[in-house]
Amino acid sequence: MIEVIFIFSLFMLFYIYAGYPLVAGVYGFVAPRPLCNGLVFPTVSVLISAYNEEDVIAATIENKLGQDYPHNKLEIIVVSDGSDDRTDKIVEAFAVRGVKLLRQDPRAGKTSALNLAVTHASGEIIVFSDANSIYAPDALRHLTANFADPSVGYVTGSMIFANPDGTPIGDGCSSYMKYENTLRTIETRIGSVVGVDGGIDAVRKKLYHPMRGDQLPDFVLPLKIVEQGYRVVYEPNAILRELSLKSGQDEYRMRVRVSLRSFWALFDMRHLLGPKVNLLFAWQLWSHKLLRYLCFVFLVSAYTTNMLLLGKGTGYVILFLIQNAGYLLAFFTPYLERIGKKSWLFSLARYFFLINLAAAHAFCKFMVGKKQVIWTPRKG
Repeated sequence: MIEVIFIFSLFMLFYIYAGYPLVAGVYGFVAPRPLCNGLVFPTVSVLISAYNEEDVIAATIENKLGQDYPHNKLEIIVVSDGSDDRTDKIVEAFAVRGVKLLRQDPRAGKTSALNLAVTHASGEIIVFSDANSIYAPDALRHLTANFADPSVGYVTGSMIFANPDGTPIGDGCSSYMKYENTLRTIETRIGSVVGVDGGIDAVRKKLYHPMRGDQLPDFVLPLKIVEQGYRVVYEPNAILRELSLKSGQDEYRMRVRVSLRSFWALFDMRHLLGPKVNLLFAWQLWSHKLLRYLCFVFLVSAYTTNMLLLGKGTGYVILFLIQNAGYLLAFFTPYLERIGKKSWLFSLARYFFLINLAAAHAFCKFMVGKKQVIWTPRKG
């Protein structure tokens, strides 16, 4: 029985990170669902939620004003979520250039801020930007091109973690994002993507439904779009460059927060895990999200059962040593980097361990009913 559990755990780990992408890739090759992109220029409202973003908000607004998009079809709205620094004054200085400032008092979190902003938006397409999100000049053009296809309700762009000079970062987080973006490309071919970035997303305004303040908009809103019968697609040419977090502790806290809100999102939208709404998407949601967030269960199971099987043969000893080497590598990577021993493989091992530890931490919070609505925004 222990051997069966061990083999099953290894199989699930393979399926979550390799098996599902392979099967989805084959499905997309055999039965692709093409997109009808076109050069269209619908009216666009860019919504920027901000809390104490005086250091970055001006650059973000300038970036949106500088987009290669017809200015008479572009609206920029900044929602200040109870900011008590100079954020509001900085935004007000852009009023002469058409930028609108809304203030949410008392502070109620990003989701409530977006709900408020949408009611003031006039665009056919709503674009969501974080306060530190810097788009490529043609990002809006690439996002909106997908809405030429009437089946598309939501479009997500491509996030690239960058150094202060704008060059891409070759660390574990960046490698993981490349993997995610490849998977989104595959999922777009078969219908809809499951995961989005949140910092460079667009939705048809008519499909937007207000969410509870505790719900994760980057997760719940795309699911609601699929629920309405529309597609959620990935646009690799709509590029967002964002600074990576300064420390592993910051990254870990962010991953715990996102994972916790994702568990609640899956719980709220659990009917999509069944076959009644969309059988194909239900399989995707199970594989890409629920099982991914529960990957830590299979990691623990594989390790403990492997330890119990050490007397059963050399193969089990080798597999146990490989697991230990992986965990030790993840633990010591920060120390190796300090002495100049950098490697994307080391960083990827550390990031893999970090996201799964964060998911386990978040799951414990979820099981005792904890929720998180307000938090301090991530800083690069």
